[in-house]
Amino acid sequence: MIETNALPRRAWLIVGLLWFVGCLNYLDRVMITTMRESLVAAIPMTDAQFGLLTTLFLLVYAVFSPFAGFIADRFNRSKVIIVSFIVWSAVTWLTAHAKTYEQLLATRALMGISEACYIPAALALIADYHRTTTRSFANGVHLSGVLAGSGLGGLGGWIAERHGWGHAFMLFGQLGIALAVVLIFFLRDLPADQNGSTLGGATTTASTTPPVRLGEALRSLLGNKNFLLALTYWSLMGASSWAVIGWMPTYLNEQFKLGQGVAGLSATGYYQAAALVGVLVGGIWADRWSRKQLLGPIYVVMVGIAVAAPSILLVSVTDTLVVALGGLVMFGLTKSFVDANMMPILTLIVDSRYRATGYGLLNLCACVVGGASIYAGGVLRDAEVNVVRVFQLGGLSFFVSLAILFFLRPGKRPPQPMAGKSH
Repeated sequence: MIETNALPRRAWLIVGLLWFVGCLNYLDRVMITTMRESLVAAIPMTDAQFGLLTTLFLLVYAVFSPFAGFIADRFNRSKVIIVSFIVWSAVTWLTAHAKTYEQLLATRALMGISEACYIPAALALIADYHRTTTRSFANGVHLSGVLAGSGLGGLGGWIAERHGWGHAFMLFGQLGIALAVVLIFFLRDLPADQNGSTLGGATTTASTTPPVRLGEALRSLLGNKNFLLALTYWSLMGASSWAVIGWMPTYLNEQFKLGQGVAGLSATGYYQAAALVGVLVGGIWADRWSRKQLLGPIYVVMVGIAVAAPSILLVSVTDTLVVALGGLVMFGLTKSFVDANMMPILTLIVDSRYRATGYGLLNLCACVVGGASIYAGGVLRDAEVNVVRVFQLGGLSFFVSLAILFFLRPGKRPPQPMAGKSH
């Protein structure tokens, strides 16, 4: 029987607040990539050093993600989010005052640590507040903020051209601190008497349990066959998605003789716009399916992958730009079904006490294999292998991911209460 309980108070307020936090999370991290000329003019560095600014951020972010997830499971999620937000906003502001490359590199490492604490805690908090009939849509709404932040990252370059590269970091750092004050008053964990598990579609009242411990969390997750399947599936999705998105501008530039600027805007603009719609559509559809079938999020993801894989293969074989862009749009739309439903799927297969830790592990693997796949694409390019092969390998990885989902079948397990948290 699928649960139909009314949502707790603040359920949608929490999503709304986190929409803005998620937007700033991604805007703060990506805008440095849009102001290369202004930044290099102020702090001389090689292209390799400039690339290292993002590489180091991703490396630190990935490595710290499982520990950040554990912190969100062990302690009050809302306080973890607020502290994380304050710290990364302060680091964003501090970045504007960097005078040397080493100082700039240090701020990127600090941002990697502080921002790693956000996503696992935020998605787990949304999962706490939202039941199976609204969880995917709530997750999708939040991710639309993340996508909006990625798209607005270009503001960094625009501001840098007019006011200097440090002005954008100062502005958005101060904006983050101001928003954090609002969170202090309104962002709260779900009250203990409303907290419960939804494993198997049942809901139970939370009881106080011993504090979550890292070793126990890792043993529970890594000893769970369904979680290991999800980890493999998510890693494959990360590898193929990062490779496709990372090399799409180059492909459009070379295959259709587009200028660098037009190719870049086409690759990111069409994809991001489609993904913004897709996280909402995928969330709504999964929630509607969940009203009749608990595995609704898994089925929606399977449909999305089944469409996304041939869409990207279509892009790789067509000689018509309109068809290629159409395939890219369809890829962005349906691939985002995966993003909207990963945490909802996770709630079906893991102990509810370890949701954030589980997502942190997923984040770690996706970032590592994603970065490796972009590098592998470069190796293939150096070996004079057509970039089309990257897309074909990506499509193949999607089909393998789809096959893995056929084996992802949460068994009926007794519902487990949420852990009591230290406040």
